[in-house]
Amino acid sequence: MGRSCQSFLYQRGKRRSASMNKSLTQEQRISIVRYRIESADNTLAEVATHRANGFYNTAVNRLYYACYYAASAILIANGIEVKSHDSVRMNLGKNIVQEGILTPELGRYFSRLFSKRSTGDYDDFFNHTVETVDELIPDAKLFIQTIKNWIDNWLLVQENEAQM
Repeated sequence: MGRSCQSFLYQRGKRRSASMNKSLTQEQRISIVRYRIESADNTLAEVATHRANGFYNTAVNRLYYACYYAASAILIANGIEVKSHDSVRMNLGKNIVQEGILTPELGRYFSRLFSKRSTGDYDDFFNHTVETVDELIPDAKLFIQTIKNWIDNWLLVQENEAQM
């Protein structure tokens, strides 16, 4: 699925980005990353209940937010602080997809999911279907799991560096 955590962190260290967050300590960054991954898991778990109760717009909303929490976690892990949904999408593509951590397909999935969430949340007289929810769930799980795998490796690197 792409480059290793250590390789990516090494490359990131060579380039300085205006969006790099220097105000967080590494301990704070680790805590936020863990919290957001936990939020991604908890939010993903909500989807089944909303789907079962016929709340399909809410299910799509929760799928998006589960992925959003995971996306923001990997950005924070890489020292990138974002303040908006558009910034998360842009930086995910620019810094995570381009570096090969997420596939381009998963990057496009996140953008598509954002669009579907927005439609369900803000458009009048629009309701997602159970088929839409069922179509979106597998890629949401893959998106989150891919990020969790990378973060697990990143956390190991952080622990090893702290012990040195």
